[in-house]
Amino acid sequence: MRDYVIVSDATLDLPYSIIEEYGIMVIPMGVDIDNVAYNFHPDEKELKIDEFYEKLKAGADTHTTQITPIVFTEYFKNILDEGLDLIYIGFSSGLSSTYNASQLVMEELIKEYPDRKIYCIDSKCASIGEGLLVYHAALQKRNGLTIDELKEWVENHKYNSRHWFTVKDLFYLKKGGRVTSVEAVVGTAFRIRPVLSTDENGKLVVVSKIRGSKAETEFLINRMIKEGEDLKSQTVIVGHSDNLEQAKKLAEEIRSMNVVKDVIISQIGPVIGTHTGPGMLALVFMGKKCDL
Repeated sequence: MRDYVIVSDATLDLPYSIIEEYGIMVIPMGVDIDNVAYNFHPDEKELKIDEFYEKLKAGADTHTTQITPIVFTEYFKNILDEGLDLIYIGFSSGLSSTYNASQLVMEELIKEYPDRKIYCIDSKCASIGEGLLVYHAALQKRNGLTIDELKEWVENHKYNSRHWFTVKDLFYLKKGGRVTSVEAVVGTAFRIRPVLSTDENGKLVVVSKIRGSKAETEFLINRMIKEGEDLKSQTVIVGHSDNLEQAKKLAEEIRSMNVVKDVIISQIGPVIGTHTGPGMLALVFMGKKCDL
């Protein structure tokens, strides 16, 4: 049976140690900072995450770019030419057309490599929600699933990646069209922080609004307790964008509850950080959607 690799993109925001340990291949993504173009790799070899947030807080103008069909073609062909099949788990199509580009490339490469298996899956997830799904896919691969079995597993479980996050500065969301100018001004003035997740179409939605860091922690933990399934066997992920102190407090509180196997803290990279700004706090776990 031919071996295969799991491929994702730089929006997954997993710690590089996990990416390396499980042999996950990650396609870098472009970030422009004050008209200087960078490719962001999980090992930060071209752009350091801390340096990115320092520039962002200093007022840098930042934009992100999608993965082009040319890049997908080159990356996928390199894998196929090594005699490996591949399964790509990509950033939500509700937030980017990157996944659609991968689909077009897959359709062309199947003609060129008719005896090979090339699968592209829309994660319907963002950031560490996508990362959590990829991490669990890697665990399933290590447990012996074939590429066809893993494809089915990911399709069946992608909505079980429950991801919740808050942001500190609403102006970054306003820039991306997620909140109005009035909401941004009022929300920032009164320290109102929106709670966001993704819907069934993988689009970002504001699901609640809270005030203060204590309320943030309580909300995120309550969602984990309500929606999480088999938490005792799970490693959950706390994500943050230049917000390590609060992320550590959230992780410590979860550990003190003794309800999960482990907690990983991961820093949100520049691709997602451009749209959330510094101060984001997130918690992701496997579970099922429940009403607020």
